[in-house]
Amino acid sequence: MSTAACDEPESIRTIHQALDLGIDFIDTADAYGAGRNEELVGRALADRRGRAFLATKFGNLRNPDGTFKGVDGSAAYVKAACDASLARLNVETIDLFYLHRVDPKTPIEETVGAMGELVAAGKVRYIGLSEAAPETLRRAHAVHSVAALQTEYSLFTRDVESDGVLATARELGVAFVAYSPLGRGFLTGGIRSAEDFGKGDSRRNQPRFNGDNLATNLQLAAAVAAIAKRKGCSSAQLALAWLMKQDGVIPIPGTKSVNHLNDDAGAAILTLDATDARELDAALPAGAVVGLRYPAGQMGSLRL
Repeated sequence: MSTAACDEPESIRTIHQALDLGIDFIDTADAYGAGRNEELVGRALADRRGRAFLATKFGNLRNPDGTFKGVDGSAAYVKAACDASLARLNVETIDLFYLHRVDPKTPIEETVGAMGELVAAGKVRYIGLSEAAPETLRRAHAVHSVAALQTEYSLFTRDVESDGVLATARELGVAFVAYSPLGRGFLTGGIRSAEDFGKGDSRRNQPRFNGDNLATNLQLAAAVAAIAKRKGCSSAQLALAWLMKQDGVIPIPGTKSVNHLNDDAGAAILTLDATDARELDAALPAGAVVGLRYPAGQMGSLRL
Protein backbone atom coordinates (compact mmCIF):
# COMPACT_ATOMS: atom_id res chain seq x y z
CA MET A 1 0.00 0.00 0.00
CA SER A 2 1.17 3.51 -0.69
CA THR A 3 1.85 5.74 2.28
CA ALA A 4 1.53 8.93 0.23
CA ALA A 5 -1.86 9.70 1.72
CA CYS A 6 -1.32 7.76 4.92
CA ASP A 7 -2.26 9.03 8.36
CA GLU A 8 0.75 7.52 10.12
CA PRO A 9 -0.47 7.95 13.72
CA GLU A 10 -3.77 6.25 12.84
CA SER A 11 -1.94 3.48 10.98
CA ILE A 12 0.27 2.83 13.99
CA ARG A 13 -2.75 2.88 16.33
CA THR A 14 -4.36 0.31 14.03
CA ILE A 15 -1.37 -2.03 14.27
CA HIS A 16 -1.28 -1.62 18.05
CA GLN A 17 -5.02 -2.28 18.31
CA ALA A 18 -4.62 -5.42 16.20
CA LEU A 19 -2.00 -6.74 18.60
CA ASP A 20 -4.22 -5.88 21.57
CA LEU A 21 -7.05 -7.87 19.95
CA GLY A 22 -4.75 -10.87 19.51
CA ILE A 23 -4.28 -10.33 15.76
CA ASP A 24 -0.53 -10.77 15.53
CA PHE A 25 0.10 -11.56 11.85
CA ILE A 26 1.48 -8.33 10.36
CA ASP A 27 2.09 -8.48 6.60
CA THR A 28 3.89 -5.91 4.43
CA ALA A 29 6.24 -5.75 1.40
CA ASP A 30 9.20 -3.74 0.19
CA ALA A 31 7.12 -2.64 -2.82
CA TYR A 32 4.45 -0.93 -0.71
CA GLY A 33 5.23 2.76 -0.82
CA ALA A 34 8.75 2.01 -2.11
CA GLY A 35 9.75 0.65 1.31
CA ARG A 36 7.96 3.30 3.35
CA ASN A 37 5.37 0.82 4.60
CA GLU A 38 8.08 -1.43 5.99
CA GLU A 39 9.53 1.58 7.80
CA LEU A 40 6.12 2.43 9.24
CA VAL A 41 5.61 -1.15 10.42
CA GLY A 42 9.06 -1.08 11.97
CA ARG A 43 8.19 2.04 13.94
CA ALA A 44 4.88 0.54 15.04
CA LEU A 45 6.57 -2.62 16.33
CA ALA A 46 9.62 -0.94 17.83
CA ASP A 47 8.55 -1.57 21.44
CA ARG A 48 6.47 -4.72 20.83
CA ARG A 49 8.36 -6.83 18.30
CA GLY A 50 7.88 -9.97 20.36
CA ARG A 51 4.09 -9.71 20.06
CA ALA A 52 3.99 -9.85 16.25
CA PHE A 53 4.54 -12.49 13.59
CA LEU A 54 6.15 -10.30 10.95
CA ALA A 55 5.96 -11.07 7.23
CA THR A 56 7.28 -9.14 4.27
CA LYS A 57 7.74 -9.74 0.56
CA PHE A 58 10.43 -8.99 -2.01
CA GLY A 59 11.00 -9.29 -5.73
CA ASN A 60 8.56 -6.81 -7.28
CA LEU A 61 10.41 -3.94 -8.90
CA ARG A 62 8.82 -0.54 -9.45
CA ASN A 63 9.57 2.42 -11.68
CA PRO A 64 10.01 5.84 -10.01
CA ASP A 65 6.34 6.61 -10.70
CA GLY A 66 5.27 3.41 -8.92
CA THR A 67 4.34 1.42 -12.02
CA PHE A 68 5.31 -2.23 -12.25
CA LYS A 69 8.80 -2.77 -13.73
CA GLY A 70 9.41 -6.49 -13.37
CA VAL A 71 10.54 -9.20 -10.97
CA ASP A 72 13.96 -10.19 -9.66
CA GLY A 73 14.35 -13.56 -7.97
CA SER A 74 18.08 -13.97 -8.49
CA ALA A 75 20.10 -15.31 -5.57
CA ALA A 76 22.05 -12.06 -5.24
CA TYR A 77 18.89 -9.98 -5.15
CA VAL A 78 17.22 -12.30 -2.62
CA LYS A 79 19.98 -11.59 -0.13
CA ALA A 80 20.21 -7.87 -0.88
CA ALA A 81 16.44 -7.45 -0.59
CA CYS A 82 16.38 -9.26 2.74
CA ASP A 83 19.12 -7.05 4.21
CA ALA A 84 17.29 -3.94 2.99
CA SER A 85 14.00 -5.10 4.52
CA LEU A 86 15.66 -5.94 7.81
CA ALA A 87 17.08 -2.42 7.93
CA ARG A 88 13.77 -0.72 7.09
CA LEU A 89 11.85 -2.87 9.57
CA ASN A 90 14.62 -2.38 12.16
CA VAL A 91 14.54 -6.04 13.18
CA GLU A 92 17.10 -8.82 13.32
CA THR A 93 14.84 -11.53 11.90
CA ILE A 94 11.86 -11.65 9.56
CA ASP A 95 9.37 -14.32 10.58
CA LEU A 96 8.07 -15.02 7.06
CA PHE A 97 9.86 -13.87 3.91
CA TYR A 98 7.92 -14.22 0.66
CA LEU A 99 8.88 -14.02 -2.98
CA HIS A 100 6.26 -11.47 -4.11
CA ARG A 101 6.09 -12.79 -7.68
CA VAL A 102 7.89 -15.65 -9.40
CA ASP A 103 10.75 -14.48 -11.63
CA PRO A 104 10.40 -16.10 -15.09
CA LYS A 105 14.10 -15.47 -15.76
CA THR A 106 15.35 -17.31 -12.68
CA PRO A 107 14.74 -21.00 -11.84
CA ILE A 108 12.61 -21.20 -8.73
CA GLU A 109 15.20 -23.60 -7.32
CA GLU A 110 17.80 -20.79 -7.34
CA THR A 111 15.47 -18.32 -5.65
CA VAL A 112 14.29 -20.71 -2.97
CA GLY A 113 17.79 -22.04 -2.41
CA ALA A 114 18.94 -18.51 -1.59
CA MET A 115 15.92 -17.98 0.64
CA GLY A 116 16.82 -21.18 2.46
CA GLU A 117 20.30 -19.79 3.09
CA LEU A 118 18.67 -16.82 4.80
CA VAL A 119 16.90 -19.25 7.13
CA ALA A 120 20.21 -20.97 7.89
CA ALA A 121 21.78 -17.58 8.61
CA GLY A 122 19.03 -16.70 11.08
CA LYS A 123 17.80 -13.71 9.08
CA VAL A 124 14.51 -15.41 8.21
CA ARG A 125 12.46 -18.01 10.09
CA TYR A 126 10.17 -19.25 7.32
CA ILE A 127 9.87 -18.72 3.58
CA GLY A 128 6.86 -18.28 1.35
CA LEU A 129 5.76 -17.64 -2.22
CA SER A 130 3.04 -15.41 -3.65
CA GLU A 131 0.92 -16.07 -6.75
CA ALA A 132 2.89 -19.20 -7.69
CA ALA A 133 1.51 -21.94 -9.93
CA PRO A 134 0.98 -25.43 -8.46
CA GLU A 135 4.01 -26.96 -10.21
CA THR A 136 6.22 -24.06 -9.14
CA LEU A 137 5.10 -24.55 -5.55
CA ARG A 138 5.99 -28.24 -5.77
CA ARG A 139 9.45 -27.50 -7.18
CA ALA A 140 10.08 -24.88 -4.53
CA HIS A 141 8.92 -27.12 -1.70
CA ALA A 142 11.30 -29.84 -2.88
CA VAL A 143 14.25 -27.46 -2.36
CA HIS A 144 13.18 -25.98 0.99
CA SER A 145 10.03 -26.26 3.03
CA VAL A 146 7.62 -23.52 1.96
CA ALA A 147 5.56 -22.40 4.94
CA ALA A 148 2.97 -20.27 3.16
CA LEU A 149 1.55 -19.39 -0.22
CA GLN A 150 -0.01 -15.94 -0.50
CA THR A 151 -2.56 -15.53 -3.28
CA GLU A 152 -5.68 -13.47 -3.85
CA TYR A 153 -8.78 -15.29 -2.60
CA SER A 154 -12.19 -14.10 -1.54
CA LEU A 155 -15.85 -14.53 -2.38
CA PHE A 156 -15.00 -12.08 -5.15
CA THR A 157 -11.96 -14.01 -6.51
CA ARG A 158 -12.31 -17.78 -6.35
CA ASP A 159 -10.15 -19.14 -9.19
CA VAL A 160 -7.79 -20.84 -6.71
CA GLU A 161 -10.58 -23.33 -6.02
CA SER A 162 -10.47 -24.65 -9.59
CA ASP A 163 -6.92 -24.12 -10.89
CA GLY A 164 -5.15 -26.43 -8.45
CA VAL A 165 -3.48 -23.73 -6.37
CA LEU A 166 -5.49 -24.22 -3.18
CA ALA A 167 -5.52 -28.01 -3.52
CA THR A 168 -1.74 -28.17 -3.98
CA ALA A 169 -1.08 -25.99 -0.93
CA ARG A 170 -3.31 -28.24 1.15
CA GLU A 171 -1.64 -31.39 -0.19
CA LEU A 172 1.83 -30.10 0.72
CA GLY A 173 0.79 -28.74 4.11
CA VAL A 174 1.47 -25.16 3.02
CA ALA A 175 -0.61 -22.48 4.75
CA PHE A 176 -2.73 -20.48 2.31
CA VAL A 177 -2.65 -16.75 3.03
CA ALA A 178 -5.51 -14.98 1.26
CA TYR A 179 -4.74 -11.41 0.30
CA SER A 180 -7.48 -8.96 -0.71
CA PRO A 181 -10.00 -11.08 1.23
CA LEU A 182 -12.55 -8.27 0.92
CA GLY A 183 -12.28 -8.13 -2.87
CA ARG A 184 -10.18 -4.93 -2.72
CA GLY A 185 -12.91 -3.30 -0.67
CA PHE A 186 -15.71 -4.43 -2.94
CA LEU A 187 -17.15 -6.75 -0.31
CA THR A 188 -17.36 -4.08 2.38
CA GLY A 189 -20.47 -2.52 0.85
CA GLY A 190 -18.73 0.84 0.69
CA ILE A 191 -18.34 1.02 -3.09
CA ARG A 192 -21.36 2.14 -5.07
CA SER A 193 -19.85 3.77 -8.15
CA ALA A 194 -16.55 4.62 -9.81
CA GLU A 195 -16.69 7.96 -7.99
CA ASP A 196 -15.82 6.13 -4.76
CA PHE A 197 -12.29 5.51 -6.08
CA GLY A 198 -10.13 8.49 -5.22
CA LYS A 199 -7.47 10.03 -7.40
CA GLY A 200 -4.49 7.69 -7.61
CA ASP A 201 -6.52 4.66 -6.49
CA SER A 202 -5.06 1.65 -8.34
CA ARG A 203 -8.54 0.16 -8.73
CA ARG A 204 -9.23 2.78 -11.39
CA ASN A 205 -6.92 0.77 -13.66
CA GLN A 206 -8.34 -2.66 -12.87
CA PRO A 207 -10.84 -3.98 -15.44
CA ARG A 208 -13.32 -5.39 -12.93
CA PHE A 209 -13.82 -1.94 -11.42
CA ASN A 210 -14.62 -0.17 -14.68
CA GLY A 211 -17.57 0.37 -17.03
CA ASP A 212 -20.07 -2.43 -17.51
CA ASN A 213 -17.90 -4.75 -15.42
CA LEU A 214 -18.32 -2.48 -12.43
CA ALA A 215 -22.10 -2.32 -12.86
CA THR A 216 -22.38 -6.12 -12.99
CA ASN A 217 -20.07 -6.65 -10.03
CA LEU A 218 -21.89 -4.08 -7.92
CA GLN A 219 -25.01 -6.24 -8.19
CA LEU A 220 -23.04 -9.21 -6.84
CA ALA A 221 -21.71 -7.16 -3.93
CA ALA A 222 -25.24 -5.98 -3.17
CA ALA A 223 -26.42 -9.59 -2.96
CA VAL A 224 -23.73 -10.32 -0.36
CA ALA A 225 -24.68 -7.17 1.55
CA ALA A 226 -28.31 -8.32 1.67
CA ILE A 227 -27.27 -11.62 3.26
CA ALA A 228 -25.11 -9.79 5.79
CA LYS A 229 -28.01 -7.54 6.72
CA ARG A 230 -30.24 -10.55 7.38
CA LYS A 231 -27.51 -12.07 9.59
CA GLY A 232 -27.04 -8.83 11.51
CA CYS A 233 -23.38 -8.40 10.58
CA SER A 234 -21.35 -6.24 8.23
CA SER A 235 -20.53 -7.34 4.68
CA ALA A 236 -16.85 -7.39 5.61
CA GLN A 237 -17.47 -9.69 8.57
CA LEU A 238 -19.48 -12.07 6.41
CA ALA A 239 -16.81 -12.22 3.69
CA LEU A 240 -14.01 -12.82 6.20
CA ALA A 241 -15.98 -15.43 8.13
CA TRP A 242 -16.61 -17.31 4.87
CA LEU A 243 -12.86 -17.43 4.18
CA MET A 244 -12.05 -18.48 7.71
CA LYS A 245 -14.28 -21.53 7.23
CA GLN A 246 -12.13 -22.70 4.30
CA ASP A 247 -9.61 -25.33 5.44
CA GLY A 248 -6.08 -23.95 5.89
CA VAL A 249 -6.89 -20.39 4.77
CA ILE A 250 -5.65 -17.31 6.64
CA PRO A 251 -7.22 -14.03 5.44
CA ILE A 252 -5.20 -10.83 5.76
CA PRO A 253 -7.51 -7.82 5.40
CA GLY A 254 -5.68 -4.55 4.96
CA THR A 255 -6.82 -1.42 6.74
CA LYS A 256 -5.39 1.86 8.00
CA SER A 257 -8.34 2.54 10.32
CA VAL A 258 -8.99 1.36 13.86
CA ASN A 259 -12.74 1.42 13.20
CA HIS A 260 -12.44 -0.84 10.16
CA LEU A 261 -10.08 -3.15 12.06
CA ASN A 262 -12.56 -3.53 14.90
CA ASP A 263 -15.30 -4.35 12.42
CA ASP A 264 -13.12 -6.94 10.64
CA ALA A 265 -12.23 -8.56 13.96
CA GLY A 266 -15.90 -9.35 14.52
CA ALA A 267 -15.64 -12.02 11.82
CA ALA A 268 -13.88 -14.28 14.31
CA ILE A 269 -17.04 -14.72 16.36
CA LEU A 270 -19.49 -14.90 13.45
CA THR A 271 -21.02 -18.33 12.96
CA LEU A 272 -21.75 -19.56 9.45
CA ASP A 273 -23.60 -22.82 8.83
CA ALA A 274 -24.16 -24.91 5.71
CA THR A 275 -27.26 -22.91 4.80
CA ASP A 276 -25.28 -19.66 4.93
CA ALA A 277 -22.59 -21.17 2.72
CA ARG A 278 -25.14 -22.30 0.14
CA GLU A 279 -26.79 -18.90 0.15
CA LEU A 280 -23.45 -17.16 -0.43
CA ASP A 281 -22.55 -19.58 -3.23
CA ALA A 282 -25.85 -18.80 -4.90
CA ALA A 283 -25.45 -15.05 -4.47
CA LEU A 284 -21.85 -14.90 -5.66
CA PRO A 285 -20.91 -18.17 -7.38
CA ALA A 286 -17.37 -18.90 -8.52
CA GLY A 287 -16.74 -17.27 -11.89
CA ALA A 288 -19.56 -14.73 -11.58
CA VAL A 289 -17.30 -11.68 -11.24
CA VAL A 290 -16.47 -10.12 -14.60
CA GLY A 291 -13.22 -8.42 -15.58
CA LEU A 292 -9.54 -9.17 -14.95
CA ARG A 293 -8.26 -8.55 -11.44
CA TYR A 294 -5.17 -6.70 -12.70
CA PRO A 295 -4.52 -4.70 -15.89
CA ALA A 296 -3.80 -7.05 -18.79
CA GLY A 297 -0.11 -6.14 -18.79
CA GLN A 298 0.31 -7.39 -15.22
CA MET A 299 -1.62 -10.63 -15.56
CA GLY A 300 1.40 -12.33 -17.09
CA SER A 301 3.28 -12.13 -13.79
CA LEU A 302 0.73 -14.35 -12.03
CA ARG A 303 0.77 -18.12 -11.55
CA LEU A 304 4.22 -18.74 -13.02
